[in-house]
Amino acid sequence: MGDGSQEYTVDDALVSMGFGKFQLLVLAYAGMGWISEAMEMMLLSFVGPAVQSAWGLSSKQESFITSVVFTGMLVGAYTWGIVSDNYGRRKGFLITATITSGAGFLSAFSPNYTSLLILRCLVGVGLGGGPVLSSWFLEFIPAPSRGTWMVVFSAFWTVGTILEASLAWFVMPTLGWRWLLALSALPSSLLLIFYWVAPESPRYLCLKGRTTEAITILEKVARLNGSKLPSGILVSDLTVELSEKSTPSEDTSLISPRTNEDASPKEMDSNMGGISSLLMLLSPNLVRSTLLLWVVFFGNAFSYYGLVLLTSELNGHSQCVPTEVKSVASQDINYRNIFIASFAELPGLIISAATVDRLGRKLSMSGMFFLCCLFLLPLVVHQPEGLTTALLFGARICITATFTIVYIYAPEIYPTSVRTTGVGVGSAMGRIGGMICPLVAVALVHGCHQTASILLFEVVILLSGICVMLFPFETKGRELSDSVSSSSKPMNALI
Repeated sequence: MGDGSQEYTVDDALVSMGFGKFQLLVLAYAGMGWISEAMEMMLLSFVGPAVQSAWGLSSKQESFITSVVFTGMLVGAYTWGIVSDNYGRRKGFLITATITSGAGFLSAFSPNYTSLLILRCLVGVGLGGGPVLSSWFLEFIPAPSRGTWMVVFSAFWTVGTILEASLAWFVMPTLGWRWLLALSALPSSLLLIFYWVAPESPRYLCLKGRTTEAITILEKVARLNGSKLPSGILVSDLTVELSEKSTPSEDTSLISPRTNEDASPKEMDSNMGGISSLLMLLSPNLVRSTLLLWVVFFGNAFSYYGLVLLTSELNGHSQCVPTEVKSVASQDINYRNIFIASFAELPGLIISAATVDRLGRKLSMSGMFFLCCLFLLPLVVHQPEGLTTALLFGARICITATFTIVYIYAPEIYPTSVRTTGVGVGSAMGRIGGMICPLVAVALVHGCHQTASILLFEVVILLSGICVMLFPFETKGRELSDSVSSSSKPMNALI
């Protein structure tokens, strides 16, 4: 600032322009991707039992249909995070949408068990790019309303689960599981159709030194929102930090758009290889947040997908009835119970929206984890079907809230340079939880070990709540950072 020129960051621009029509269009696009992921995950509750019955599979083989999806997501979450941090958010979700829609549709034509496993694993690889869309949308939201709008974004997941439960209820009894797989692949194909209108993240462009492109997108935001950009020169956190460390004679060159475009990419490209990105997550400034976040992601995914599966398993196997003698009526009840339980996500979202920007991310998340433990506790022993559904309904409310808030908190604690990598690796840890939970929810309950199954969920959920309390800082109203060093500094909340 040695020459007196005014500077502004992407955060300053977004706050100045507010949340408007442009962000609503971005929300609609990202939300369609979230619906797609929710539908592909929710259908696992229906496809597994149907394929088991049609092909005479064992319970272990049925569980493996779910586990291979999470295996693919484990690979995809890490891979697409690095791709989007290095080559752009748009390229990240273009590849993932192509893989998800293609493999999802082809899996409906699987001739045998092996081909179904391969194609569902590929679907998982594509679904691993979900964090790219959430981070992309987050980078367009003004900080003061970020929590609330991220909850609205999460509502698309609930729409997807309810849509899938409804679709399965009507499609499965008449058309069968192949039609369910084919129809569930449609939402991800919409991302490809409308890809050409999706803008790149201006925060990513600014960090990479592509300031002119970032300004062009911000000008479009201003036009659609009926507002104006702040006056001055657009800079990133990295530029500001370098400016603060430089001598006055260097300041002028640092805030020059042309020089900024040349210098910043070198700074970033030297650090953003796959291994160095992971090492950056474990750097002194981020290691505590990263390790705690991994545990929370694991516990959240383990609990969420476990509760989805338990909704059918506890009712269907409450008397330890073997799968092969389950009646058609019992299957109908499972559809009904899963459909009802899906609506538990609505109050979960409402609670998230009401608390995330008031109580903060940490208190909201930890409180919901502990409340979830209380709902599950009576299920250590067999309960009547109605009470079981009610308790799982309450637990699903809580775990939906924590699932929603962790996807708000995670991108906020990481800088732009490793944001999608950080969320992607964290999400990958969640996929490990998702891979393990079918073995618990299905195998233990099938083996008449309901008490052991529920107690394991209790331990995992309680540990997750404790880890949330140990997070180093609250991100409510906090500006997003662009560099690792600035991500650990205290920042004033925007009002």
